[in-house]
Amino acid sequence: MRRRAALLATAALVAPLAACATAEAGPPTLTWYINPDSGGQSRIAEQCTEESDGAYAIETALLPRDAPGQREQLIRRLAANDASIDIMSLDPPYIPEFANAGFLAPIPDDVAEAVTQDVAEGAVAGATFRDELVTVPFWANTQLLWYRTSVAEAAGLDMTQPVTWDQIVQAAADQGRTVAVQGVRAESLTVWVNALVESAGGHVLGDPEAEEGADIAPSLDTDAGRRAAEVIATLADAGVGGPQLANANEDINASMFENDETAGFMVNWPFVWPRANGAVESGSLDPSVVEDYGWALYPQVDEGQESRPPYGGINLGVGAFSEHVDLAFEAVQCIVDPAKQAEYFVSDGNPPSSLVAFDDPEVQEAFPMADVIRESLQNAAPRPQTQFYNEVSTSLQRTWHAPGSVSPDTSPREADELIEAVLSGEALL
Repeated sequence: MRRRAALLATAALVAPLAACATAEAGPPTLTWYINPDSGGQSRIAEQCTEESDGAYAIETALLPRDAPGQREQLIRRLAANDASIDIMSLDPPYIPEFANAGFLAPIPDDVAEAVTQDVAEGAVAGATFRDELVTVPFWANTQLLWYRTSVAEAAGLDMTQPVTWDQIVQAAADQGRTVAVQGVRAESLTVWVNALVESAGGHVLGDPEAEEGADIAPSLDTDAGRRAAEVIATLADAGVGGPQLANANEDINASMFENDETAGFMVNWPFVWPRANGAVESGSLDPSVVEDYGWALYPQVDEGQESRPPYGGINLGVGAFSEHVDLAFEAVQCIVDPAKQAEYFVSDGNPPSSLVAFDDPEVQEAFPMADVIRESLQNAAPRPQTQFYNEVSTSLQRTWHAPGSVSPDTSPREADELIEAVLSGEALL
């Protein structure tokens, strides 16, 4: 009995050791931390696992729904040198912070060359920090000017040509219609302000890539900053922003544009198109509403000066502490394959960073405004590329909200003063 017990004990010890040996002999598992979507990233992970021919397997881990929550979770783990983060989906504004902290593995030159070929200029700019590509563009996003064609025609606007903010505000006011913008005190407001300042030929920050916060000079109290504030003040004073202006976000505006009889114009991301068509399919929206949708490039601040639309989306970073950096970059190249980006656009509504992906027949059929999105991405301007972005954005939101209180005489100067004080350690948010 004693001999049998000893044999059983030995077998019990050997079994888990054998299992471990078997697990180690299999392909490495790469963990990809993804932002919530409609399942497209998980499908791509499965496809790339199969296409790797046993070199690696990709499993996904879900991040919080909102971008600040995603940033917080990743930063905390990377600050602890977490080796389980192989690939991560990153919101562009936070990329400089990750790069500056040394949380991103350097991209090999051959990879950088491959993943920037035929990629939208706005997406490459958003993936770059201090003149170095630090993340890989995956899907890109930009805002268009959406309009009711019946309203634009009644106003006599030629929407085949660029239009200005002043023109659409005047057209909406004349017809008792609205211009839907994101005026809520949140990141949406920073997106709007940055696009206006860039479209006016300026920048929110003078030297966003400076290493010390005290060396980053805000530059809103300039002609461009004051012109941006004038656009917001004009829109608010005209009363075309609607009663919800100070609380309006992307979803609220999309809903109002679908259902409100006073809808006229709206700046928003391309998700509004599949959203409206989905409502038609479910029977909650009359088809005639969507048939009245039109789209154009983001409005100009000053006539004849090309607009710089907002840029968003998701880039892919490889964790600096990953045990499989080389394989992770192989997987990333598979993930951003133009054919997969095109499929992801159709399935999840997230536009590709790859310019050639827009030529896919299914993309052209599902998104008749695909060519306008592509052109917009070429002109899009990222938000300030600084590791102190969170402080800059929060300061801007405090001084440019509510839209009805924005003034070209005070708002740009107050924003500069607060940003400067926060970055130099003289004020807290």
